[in-house]
Amino acid sequence: MHANHLLDHLPTQELSRLLPIGSSVQLRTGQDITLQNQRCSGIHFPLQGCICLVTRLECHASLQLGMVGAEGAVGAHLLLGQAVCLVGAVVQEGGEAWRLPATALRRALLENPGLRRLLSRYLMVQMRATVTMAACLHFHSLRARLARCLLMVLDRVDGRGFQATHELLAQLLGVRRVGVTVAAGSLQDAGLIQYQRGRVDVLDRWGLQEASCSCYEEDREMYLQGMRFAPAARSRQG
Repeated sequence: MHANHLLDHLPTQELSRLLPIGSSVQLRTGQDITLQNQRCSGIHFPLQGCICLVTRLECHASLQLGMVGAEGAVGAHLLLGQAVCLVGAVVQEGGEAWRLPATALRRALLENPGLRRLLSRYLMVQMRATVTMAACLHFHSLRARLARCLLMVLDRVDGRGFQATHELLAQLLGVRRVGVTVAAGSLQDAGLIQYQRGRVDVLDRWGLQEASCSCYEEDREMYLQGMRFAPAARSRQG
């Protein structure tokens, strides 16, 4: 079974108490894990796959606000006693997650201080990443933002490639399809990616990082600093 970084860093006794009350669920590409402004039924800890956090405004397509994989959880806001989802969560790349129902989570938070501590830290990391995303959308070029987006997905999937259509990327980045076509073509011409038939294969990861905006590395470092994992966690992140 694949691992989740938050669950990995729970005290052993707490994890032993939690595992019997949760369950493993499959994540299907395109599946809505949560819907914006609707009640959240539980928290998902991805073990494999990638989930996009998105917001929808009237008369506009969805806009990506973040991404969650095995480094985090979807539904951490339940820690605050907030049952309504502020954003939607859609599976970008299918996989598996460990799910804990909202009612069970509320009870577990009372009995497991390690769980409360980890979710509190992760929630702060998510909030900081959302702030960075807002600034990135305003100041950085589409090519750099696309490179960052591709790297974020790559960090959360197995292998060097994944499915991603022009339409989906345009929707996530909040731009027109033609913009993604031009930006992806530029990255492909530079030998960094191969993009055809709705699939992206990363040919030169380090080159793609050079093409990405600084937000990519800042988010990774912020995660490590914010979660305050043991040094060994650095080698497992992304």
